Amino acid sequence: MKNHVNIPIFIPHLGCKNMCVFCNQRTISGVCEFDISNVRRIIDDALATVRDGTEVEIAFFGGSFTGIDYNLMISLLEIAYEYIKCGKVTSVRCSTRPDYINEDILTVLKKYGVRAIELGLQSVDEDVLNKTKRGHSFLDEDRACRMIIDYGFELVGQMMIGLPGSTLESEIKTCDFIISKSAKGARIYPTVVFRNTELCELAMAGKYTPLQLEDAIERSAVIYERFRKAHVNVIRVGLCASENLADESTYYGGPNHPALGELVINRVYFNIIKEEVSKLNPKKGDNLLIFVSKGSLSKAIGQNKINKKKLTDIFSPQDISFIETENLNELEVSVGLRERK
Repeated sequence: MKNHVNIPIFIPHLGCKNMCVFCNQRTISGVCEFDISNVRRIIDDALATVRDGTEVEIAFFGGSFTGIDYNLMISLLEIAYEYIKCGKVTSVRCSTRPDYINEDILTVLKKYGVRAIELGLQSVDEDVLNKTKRGHSFLDEDRACRMIIDYGFELVGQMMIGLPGSTLESEIKTCDFIISKSAKGARIYPTVVFRNTELCELAMAGKYTPLQLEDAIERSAVIYERFRKAHVNVIRVGLCASENLADESTYYGGPNHPALGELVINRVYFNIIKEEVSKLNPKKGDNLLIFVSKGSLSKAIGQNKINKKKLTDIFSPQDISFIETENLNELEVSVGLRERK
């Protein structure tokens, strides 16, 4: 399998006329202004660091790409398409909203080499959509997904955890909806509260409680594992690391952890291992053997050996050994017992 690299071009909130309660897109992207004259430089600088044989994709992120000024969108697509035609770039991807998808837009995107469309499907729950002021309905989400697939694009669903009115049950429904629409990938974003947003005002007034880190990890792990079992690639968990996200002038509350994705993977491994060991029904004082794939040892043991400690507390073994094997794939686990000495 070839290595894959995205060259992100951030378009801060230019394409979205709506203002969701959680959104401060300029803060999230770290970009306050956009200058199209910089696009070629960004692409060229990124390409200079890419190894031969790498599959390269230009990604228009940060705003609702298909909602920006039409002429600007075409200009950006034309720049990207130049790199496709000369063989330096394989394809293009963009992120947008369900209500900014139509036949004309999809025809244009197909013409300029767009392969994947990342769609903001934060929730399928109408109550959550209303409370977050998304500005569209579930029917808009369903229609957009069907059109994207019918036109031959790859669909990536972006969903959020811990929105106002959201529960794990409604988040599972959102996950299952994305799976049902034949999505190739997904992103999971636990809700972070930024200053200068309506959500921050609600939190400060006690009308919304930001997710605690532990809740965000557990709920995200449940969703991650559900996607994994359905063979939907989870591209990312949590926002990209950025200095301004750790700045108290922009960040108010919620699970903004620099290693959130890793913590979620640790929890996924713990949940899988715990289930497999429970099936084994070990006795107190047994020696547990946990087999994982090559390169997965640290993920299975967890940060600061947290998974090993938790398994010890639950099952009281004499010893737990984590062993790498070539016979398993990532997030596959096999367990056994070693004879007592």
